[in-house]
Amino acid sequence: MSMVDNVERYITFKRHLGFKFVLHARTLRAFADEAVDCSDGFIRAASVVAWARKTSTAGQARIRLRIVCDLAVWLHAEDPRHEIPPRFALGRVPVRRSSPHLLSAVQVKQIMDAALLLKSTGPLNRYTYHYMIGLLATTGLRLSEALALKLSDVTPDGLVVRQSKLGKSRLVPLHDSTSEALSRYLEIRMRMGGGDEHLFVLSSGKPPHHSTLSKIFLRLARQIGFRGGPGELGTRLHDLRHGFATRSLENAVAVDRDSVSRHVLALSTYLGHVNMASTYWYLEATPVLLREIARAAEHTHLRRTSG
Repeated sequence: MSMVDNVERYITFKRHLGFKFVLHARTLRAFADEAVDCSDGFIRAASVVAWARKTSTAGQARIRLRIVCDLAVWLHAEDPRHEIPPRFALGRVPVRRSSPHLLSAVQVKQIMDAALLLKSTGPLNRYTYHYMIGLLATTGLRLSEALALKLSDVTPDGLVVRQSKLGKSRLVPLHDSTSEALSRYLEIRMRMGGGDEHLFVLSSGKPPHHSTLSKIFLRLARQIGFRGGPGELGTRLHDLRHGFATRSLENAVAVDRDSVSRHVLALSTYLGHVNMASTYWYLEATPVLLREIARAAEHTHLRRTSG
């Protein structure tokens, strides 16, 4: 079996697991073409490292190496003649996490209210922006999930999020106040939004583009003073998801600190994560949480010293 065939089998396997695998597929196909040109029927560690270096930047070379290493592990399990290259032969790929800027409920409301005052926009647009920002803040939905919602996904039990990341679907229960706000939007949307099946649409009758809502959010945040000019750091639309996760944990700690582990598991399911490690990525060390950690540490210390 040629390297091209092996790569296509691997791509099909990963996509069946729910991965989109766009960048990886492009990289692996380029590697397969190189292997065919070099008459390599099996993965050779030295050849992979040499191929990975044929890029314009060291960062890209490390990424290429990591992608082919994953393929090598998969093929080696079938046939040990495939060599597994040293994953960090070209150095480690740095993982950078942009620090989120968490907004308070009052600040989120200010941005939502500002959306209703937008000028030079269609009559429905301002309502769509207003209610979408509110929904993202109160549910922690991914923007792509909110944009994909259909009218039929609004149920008495909550929102049905279909075929989300990794092809997963889930039911997202809503707080009564969120359900009432969504009902208000539905009245406006059914009157002004046309016959498209999407829940959130603009005056054109079509759902907004992913980048459109992000740009509107940044514009509103700058207008209010929550963010500096272009290129300066500040709150982003995706930070609403971080804020939901962190505030949810704060509320759990305030009610019952002993049940935090169970709450994080429930939060992970609610957010649509396949494991809790992804959920921890969204949590921030806020003053509320740090205060609770200090209290717990002090309580443990006093109990030990008194014993």
